[in-house]
Amino acid sequence: MSSATEQAGIGPRVTALDVLRLLSEIVAFGSLAVWGFLAWPFAWNIVWGIGAPVVAILVWALFISPRAVVALPSLVRMIIELLVFVSATLALWALGLPWAGLAAGVFCVVVGVFVLRRETR
Repeated sequence: MSSATEQAGIGPRVTALDVLRLLSEIVAFGSLAVWGFLAWPFAWNIVWGIGAPVVAILVWALFISPRAVVALPSLVRMIIELLVFVSATLALWALGLPWAGLAAGVFCVVVGVFVLRRETR
């Protein structure tokens, strides 16, 4: 990238993989929110419905995001990312939606593998 584009504030191009990664994050966080709102009785459902995705988003922002606050080795980042996706899969599974959980988990992991391959080039 030339210095002129950096000074203008233009970052790297957004690719289809970036869009898929965002979609996988939304699927994971949304799954946790749905689980929280539907799996618990009233009052607790609000706590878990808001709390579960907020915790996952904080973990993502601290350790996994491209601008993570805490720099970790890629193996540790990959394990944490996998745990976020597994929790979303298990959340849907716990709601009695095993096929939706499996589909969400496979989608998120496949996108994660492609992102990892791009980052390790």
